[in-house]
Amino acid sequence: MDLAAWPLWLSAPVIVGVTTAVAMLCSLLVRRNIGFERLTTNNEVAGFKFGTIGVIYAVMLGFAVIVVWEKYREADIAVANEAGAIVALYRLSEGMTAEGGMSIRNGINTYVRAVVADDWPAMARGKLSAGANDALNKLYAAAFADAPAGNRGAATLAEIFHQLDQVTQWRRQRGVLCAGIVPGVIWAALFLGACLTIGFTFFFGTKNLGAQVLMTGLLTFLIFMVLLVIVSIDHPFTGDVSVQPEPLVQALHEFGDTRS
Repeated sequence: MDLAAWPLWLSAPVIVGVTTAVAMLCSLLVRRNIGFERLTTNNEVAGFKFGTIGVIYAVMLGFAVIVVWEKYREADIAVANEAGAIVALYRLSEGMTAEGGMSIRNGINTYVRAVVADDWPAMARGKLSAGANDALNKLYAAAFADAPAGNRGAATLAEIFHQLDQVTQWRRQRGVLCAGIVPGVIWAALFLGACLTIGFTFFFGTKNLGAQVLMTGLLTFLIFMVLLVIVSIDHPFTGDVSVQPEPLVQALHEFGDTRS
């Protein structure tokens, strides 16, 4: 079950709302079954241990947020760089022969449309599409088929292959990032750490039961809000919070091709 693919209106209540309600209910049940007097005996020792656990978990949670955000930005930059290489490739095609240049430009248009139409839905499932891969192969074939004369033509062809390599590189980076960033063992540590940190609050005793339950709820809400952020951007091309193909669509408009 991929929580990143859920819409935010569904994942937020499930990840944040349900867990907060359960934590508050558990805090209430522990207080009523164990009693205030017995819980207050834990305050001094449990308070020290809770501070240690809280710091350890906060560091782990902060590290996870930083890592997924950096990878999300890398995915966004990869799309922008791929679009830049595509635009450069399109302009360089003007230096090829008339037939070869037209073939490359048609190949570029076909590739970009395949990326938008096929790659993005496929990346939401954690992989690249065969259709866009085939379009890229045909684009390479179009470049190989042309042989402009002279030193200028050779330099143009060399730069075209350089830009094609850049397109391939940035597409492969999209393919790596779309599968997810956080390993399963870290997910296990994050959710287990959340349960342990919140569970520790059940064994404190304060005279005001409502305040104690509310504090537990607020802590749970904060922790799982951060976990919701990590879940939402762990797969940069999946769900409501995802990298969009806008730079590539804009490149199509630059070429004068408004199809998508």
